[in-house]
Amino acid sequence: MKISEIHWNDEARQKVLDDADRVLQDAVAAVAATDDANDAEKAYAALVSHMKDKFIDWEPGPDVRTYADALAGGEVELESTD
Repeated sequence: MKISEIHWNDEARQKVLDDADRVLQDAVAAVAATDDANDAEKAYAALVSHMKDKFIDWEPGPDVRTYADALAGGEVELESTD
């Protein structure tokens, strides 16, 4: 078996993606509850701060900017957990 043939199966790969989405959602919800949500730059910094220690080899990508802008623009709806 070549090292390039070693990878997560589809079920494990999906769980990794689902977990990563949950971390992002939790960070956006946490920032939305603060005054930082009113300013895109502050929201971006807060999102990065919330997520940087949650991932190996963290590099914020364009998605973080997208959600920071959405927070500042009042475009994020927090769903009820009822």
